[in-house]
Amino acid sequence: MARALLVGCGCRGRELGARLIDAGWRVRGTTRRPDGVAAIEHAGIEAEIADPDRIATLLDLVADVAVVGWLLGSARGEADGLAALHGPRLERLCEELVDTPVRGIVYEAAGTVPANYLNDGRRVLSDAAERWRIPVELVDHDPGDLNGWVAAASAAFRDLTAV
Repeated sequence: MARALLVGCGCRGRELGARLIDAGWRVRGTTRRPDGVAAIEHAGIEAEIADPDRIATLLDLVADVAVVGWLLGSARGEADGLAALHGPRLERLCEELVDTPVRGIVYEAAGTVPANYLNDGRRVLSDAAERWRIPVELVDHDPGDLNGWVAAASAAFRDLTAV
């Protein structure tokens, strides 16, 4: 089966990763902090330290990945940093993915970050889908409904790899 890269492998990401593993996926999840590695590994996910603010740290992880999950709809941080994650950083990732085996991106389009940042992310991905033909799935499900969110995100990954 395919491999997924979950960028932002917090609580929901770990639940999603476990669901994908149960469905036969190989899953790699990222954290910015070394103290986040154990929780990711405990979920059965291959843990990697990488920073979505430094796209090069993610590119080292996509050589064998079919779908990237950008799970940062509830990321925390300063306003400028959050805006960058859903704008220029996401756009840079899309530009770089063109020359990789990645077949699609799942974008967490709901969460606690300001709606205008999430809308920027939608726009970036719409442009990427048009310009570079990168298939995109949006997860709009309320992240407060963990089971529903995991089901929606799992379906998005499945849809991107369906033949």
